Amino acid sequence: MSQSSFGSKAILQGGSLFRRQTNSIVQDGSSIPYPTMTENYHYELELVVAIKKGGRDIRVADALDHIYGYGIGLDMTRRDLQMDLGKSGLPWEAGKSFDESCPCSPLHPVEQVGHISEGFIRLTVDGETKQDSDLKLMIWKVPEIITNLSQYFMLQPGDIILTGTPAGVGPVLPGNELAGTIDRLGALTVRISG
Repeated sequence: MSQSSFGSKAILQGGSLFRRQTNSIVQDGSSIPYPTMTENYHYELELVVAIKKGGRDIRVADALDHIYGYGIGLDMTRRDLQMDLGKSGLPWEAGKSFDESCPCSPLHPVEQVGHISEGFIRLTVDGETKQDSDLKLMIWKVPEIITNLSQYFMLQPGDIILTGTPAGVGPVLPGNELAGTIDRLGALTVRISG
């Protein structure tokens, strides 16, 4: 298991802000196409936080009150496009925000699973473990992520936040099956189509 920390990067990523379009969300069990404009398509398994109560400038002490529940998400990335845009000094959102780039599991309400701050997070590709860590190693905790995002955006009910990925990100190819699991949240499985 990787003992390195990992951090938030869905909407707040390395100092850059991203919003995904609603057509980026893909349901569990789906087949997702290998996207255009890339030859280096990467997975990043992440905890999903769903917002039930919006707000701006939310205090850390109040942040958990804004959460509806949790799920599992894949932050699929056109890595070569992201890197090329970044090297050119251009915004690299196109590497992150595109059609069917965010497979998500069903959401689990806080009343059923409690608040999640630790537990395994694991991804396999065709049965081979690629990411294996613990949520307690996240650099920014969920309340801090909500607070930071609410300084940039008015959070709205129904918003989802991807919270960051552990070590082990890497490429996928058509035909690969990705299975992500997070303690208390079950599994998310998708297949990459050609």
